[in-house]
Amino acid sequence: MKPGKIVCILFLFFISGIKAQDKQNENPSTPFSIGEITGFYSNILKEERTVNIFLPSSYKSDPYKTYPVIYLLDGSADEDFIHISGVVQFASFSWINILPETIVVGIANIDRKRDFTYPTHNKKDKEDFPTTGGSKDFINFLEKELQPFIKKNYRTSNTKTIIGQSLGGLLATEILFKKPDLFDNYIIISPSLWWDDESLLKLDPQPYFSQKSVYIGVGKEGEIMERTARELYNKLKSESRENAQLFFNYFEQQNHGDALHLAVYDGFEKIFKTQKSKM
Repeated sequence: MKPGKIVCILFLFFISGIKAQDKQNENPSTPFSIGEITGFYSNILKEERTVNIFLPSSYKSDPYKTYPVIYLLDGSADEDFIHISGVVQFASFSWINILPETIVVGIANIDRKRDFTYPTHNKKDKEDFPTTGGSKDFINFLEKELQPFIKKNYRTSNTKTIIGQSLGGLLATEILFKKPDLFDNYIIISPSLWWDDESLLKLDPQPYFSQKSVYIGVGKEGEIMERTARELYNKLKSESRENAQLFFNYFEQQNHGDALHLAVYDGFEKIFKTQKSKM
């Protein structure tokens, strides 16, 4: 090909690129946001902590309205925050009407193996989780720093729900057993109750001083995971507390990786529809 033709072709590509860029500039893009990113320094954990906040659509337009809060463990942007916020938004649509409009607080992780586990005596646990054993501090962080921070900076009602899956389910169970009045509703999915040779299941849960709703879900995840989830439900059920309602579901078609979304939606239906029917 002659040099003149090459120059001509390159010139045409250059002109086409400019036209395409001009056309693109005619329709400039804008960021798409579903919430806020905020955080603060935790004196308890001795580190900066990030939280992702999903706000209902009416939050800015109705400055006097208050909202219940869902605290989501594993709430980093690249973990469960975006898709669970989507489930919350969908469930609160007026034509679905399972949930009231709700704020979601996604707690971003730094070291979930540290924060979600209590000290273990099991040698293999210690080898697999070398930073283990920080759940007491993390629970104190939730109670004494994060919940007051959210209450101060956002218009919240008194209703608080926690969602935890896997190790997050272990932590949610520990809170339910040791400090149950930190939350009103517990959605516990595929809890890692095998931790420390299932020692948490041997504890006697503390009494509840307010109404509690507890939902436990598990998929087809192997004998230990399925058995311990059922044992948790049966243990709580055997106490027959008047101020607690309990729900359990086994998702035979789901596994540890994909049970969360169906279970959370099912938990919303069972907990909040039941609460509405009692009003």
